[in-house]
Amino acid sequence: SIIYRGDDNSYYEKFLATGEVKCIDDEIPFEIPKGWEWCRLKHMCSMQAGKNISASEIYDKKSVLHPYRCVGGNGLRGFTNTFNAEGHFAIIGRQGALCGCLNIESGKFYATEHAVVVNGFGIIPSLFIYYFFTALNLNQYATATAQPGLAVSNIVEVFIPLPPLPEQLRIVSKIEKLLPLVKTYEQAQNGLNELNASLNEQLRKSILQEAIQGKLVPQCSDEGTAQELLEQIKLEKQKLIKDGKLKKSALTDSVIFKGDDNKYYERINEQIVEVELPFEYPNSWIVLRLKDICQLTDGEKRNGKGICLDAKFLRGKSSATIIEKGRFVYAGDNIILVDGENSGEVFSIPQDGYMGSTFKQLWLSSVMWKPCILAFILFYKEALRNSKRGAAIPHLNKDLFYKLPIGIPPLSEQQRITCQINNLFQLIK
Repeated sequence: SIIYRGDDNSYYEKFLATGEVKCIDDEIPFEIPKGWEWCRLKHMCSMQAGKNISASEIYDKKSVLHPYRCVGGNGLRGFTNTFNAEGHFAIIGRQGALCGCLNIESGKFYATEHAVVVNGFGIIPSLFIYYFFTALNLNQYATATAQPGLAVSNIVEVFIPLPPLPEQLRIVSKIEKLLPLVKTYEQAQNGLNELNASLNEQLRKSILQEAIQGKLVPQCSDEGTAQELLEQIKLEKQKLIKDGKLKKSALTDSVIFKGDDNKYYERINEQIVEVELPFEYPNSWIVLRLKDICQLTDGEKRNGKGICLDAKFLRGKSSATIIEKGRFVYAGDNIILVDGENSGEVFSIPQDGYMGSTFKQLWLSSVMWKPCILAFILFYKEALRNSKRGAAIPHLNKDLFYKLPIGIPPLSEQQRITCQINNLFQLIK
C-alpha cells in the first residue's frame, strides 16, 4: 500500500493489489514535520522470529567451540556453536512477561523463537529502529492472556512517522548524547524522592516526639493539672471490672512522681523505686505506665453471623467475609494489629463484627482524649514491633507496650496537642 496526502489535506491509503483507496484521517494520530512520511511498520522494516534451540545446546560461557551469542526474548541466554543471524539488529522479546523488551545485537548470533529480529532492509539504522520501538511501547500490543505474546502480523500494520535518513541519524546522535544526562537526572530524582520520603517520616516522628514531651503546645495555667485524671481513671476501671470488661489486675496502678531531688520515682504496692524516664515532662502533667490507661483484651465471643474484619478491610482495600464465630467487637471500638509487618497499627471498627486472630481489642480510658493516646502509640509503633528469634512474622511486644511510660497532660491540653498534630501533618502533605 501507499500512504499519501490528497489535495484536500486528508490522508489516504491506496492498496496496490486492488486499487482501493481509503481515507485514513481517523488513524493518523498527529501531524508530522515537512519531509516526513506516514507509513506502516512493514514498509520500514521486516520482523522475523528466531528458531527453537534445545537448552542442552546452550552453554554458560563463551569458548572456541561455542563462540556465538544465543539471544532470547530478554537478551543473552548463553553461547552456542551455530548462528542464524548476522548483522546489526534490534531484537524484540515476543513471549511472556518480558514481551516487548528491546535489545541490540551485532555480528553473528543465534536468535531463539522468543526473539524477533528487526531488519531495516540495510537502509534504516538499527539504533533508530531500537529507539523508535522503545518510544512505541510494544508491550501495549501484547495479547492479554496468562502468557502474554506479541503477534508480529499485528505489529507490522502499526502506523509510524518516518523521517528522512539523514534526520534519522541526527535523531540517534542526539538521543545518544541526551540519555546519559537523563540517567543522571533519574538517579538524582530518585535520591530526592527517597530524601523527601524519609524527611516526611522524620518530620512526622519529630512532631509526635515534641507532642509526647509537652513541647508542641504551650502549657496554660488556667487548665490546671492532670492529677485529677488519676481518680477518674480509677473509678472508670472499677466500673469496667464490675461489668466484667476488665480484669482486677487492671487496678494495680503504678504512680510515677518527681522527688525533691528532681529524680523520678515509681510507687507500686507501697514500694518506691527510682526510675529512668526517656523525657522530662511539664509539671502540670502526670506520668503513668501505658497499662494504666490502655488494656489489650480479647473481644467477647458471640453466636450468630457477622463480619470478619481484617487489616486490608479496615484500610479500605478489601471486602470483609461472613463467619459464625470469633471475637465480637462493636462499631467504634478500637483494635490493634498484633502480628505482621504493620503490627502496632490501631483501627477504629466501622461496623459490628468479629475481629481476626491477628488483633487484640484495645481499651482506652474514656477519661483521656483518645486521639492524644493514639498519637503516643503511633510514635512508639516501630519500637513495639518485635520478632522473636526464629520467627518470620513481626508481632506486637505486649510487655514493652504495657511498660511504656506516658506523660498525661490536662484534658484541654491533650485536645490542643491533637489539633496541632493534625494541622502540622496537613502541612507536611
